[in-house]
Amino acid sequence: MKHKLLSLAMVASFCTASFAQEIKFQEYDLANGLHVILHQDNTAPVVTTSVMYHVGSKDENPERTGFAHFFEHLLFEGTENIERGEWFKIVSANGGSNNANTTSDRTYYYEVFPSNKVELGLWMESERLMHPVINEIGVETQNEVVKEEKRQRVDNAPYGGLSYGTAIQPHLFTNHPYRWSVIGSMEHLDAATLDEFKAFFKKYYVPNNAVLVVAGDIDIAKTQKMIQDYFGPIPRGAAIERTHPKEAPITQQMTATEYDSNIQIPALALCYRTPARTEKDSYVLNMISTYLSDGKTSKLYKKMVDENKSALQVFAFNRSQEDYSMYNIFALPLGDVSMTQLETEIDEEIKKLQTSLISENDYTKLQNKMENDFVNSNASISGIASSLASYYMLYGDTNLINSEIEIYRNITREDIKRVANKYLNKNQRLRLEYLPKTAQEK
Repeated sequence: MKHKLLSLAMVASFCTASFAQEIKFQEYDLANGLHVILHQDNTAPVVTTSVMYHVGSKDENPERTGFAHFFEHLLFEGTENIERGEWFKIVSANGGSNNANTTSDRTYYYEVFPSNKVELGLWMESERLMHPVINEIGVETQNEVVKEEKRQRVDNAPYGGLSYGTAIQPHLFTNHPYRWSVIGSMEHLDAATLDEFKAFFKKYYVPNNAVLVVAGDIDIAKTQKMIQDYFGPIPRGAAIERTHPKEAPITQQMTATEYDSNIQIPALALCYRTPARTEKDSYVLNMISTYLSDGKTSKLYKKMVDENKSALQVFAFNRSQEDYSMYNIFALPLGDVSMTQLETEIDEEIKKLQTSLISENDYTKLQNKMENDFVNSNASISGIASSLASYYMLYGDTNLINSEIEIYRNITREDIKRVANKYLNKNQRLRLEYLPKTAQEK
């Protein structure tokens, strides 16, 4: 049996290594500043065309929050050559799928097509950039769509204020535009004029603020020609300067209470302001969150959910961002367990990280988990396209798609202890009690 187990382990190791092959790509700039990344993989007749724009909620006017997310919706309305309401019909009629998403730092659009439709994907993305129709009917339509999304995901969703940051970010940030959430303010969107929407597009939706990725079953030379034909004529935009204000360090624990009418069970949130995603310490914090709460054998889950029966659930995660990240720990009490008890048990595990090195066995498991997650993130063509765009735009190093795992491999047990001591201290955090709204009424 022992030999059989060893053989299975060797097979698993071989499989992981085989899937972690180098991802080859080419990158270059058009004359108008558009950065292009091409990844050829002819194993399946599928292609992803995608464009990431370096604009997120942090780029908004404080009196006009929600613009970046709003444009994620608005730019599907139509173009001068794609009639209103036809975008999704064209994609589905050609065997494709598409979507978009927005964060504090960037907005990402993509299509997945059969590879013989690569030109269609490029044409549609060039249309989005060069010929969008931004008019009153489109703005009014998408305004209602965004409001409904906010109602579903934030206002009427249990713990929506925690999931989307609306209950946390205004407390954790006072100067930087991370203080408002990606969803933004519906009042701001209602008050905005058509000229304000057009000005936002003109400033941020320009080729020199974007990266185009084409990945999959492509012919490199033919794809380059199509890219030049469709994107080359688009004029360069004005250079964008970002001077976001800095945050002073947190030196004393902040406390706050927020209420949610959609919940019956309260939640405790311990939130820390942490370094930018490109810094090594941010990678270490990713590992710490995995160590603390990823899976039923993780330290917080095993202690609080399984052994002590003090929590229904506990989560720890590092929300990595371009300027500052946020390290959040959420816990839901079981029965009459107090918030103070939850806090004590969480702090006990953090203290262990700060005073002792994690075991060699835990360290090995952690390294294996990070490697597995890294491989899985690039297991599909669409995943590779997203990674290539993100590594270029948000990290400044496209080849991290191959080399990022080395950062994790070089993180030591001593690094984990050091980072826990540097960032996860009581006097550096927000302690937030997230309570049922009925508690406010009593």
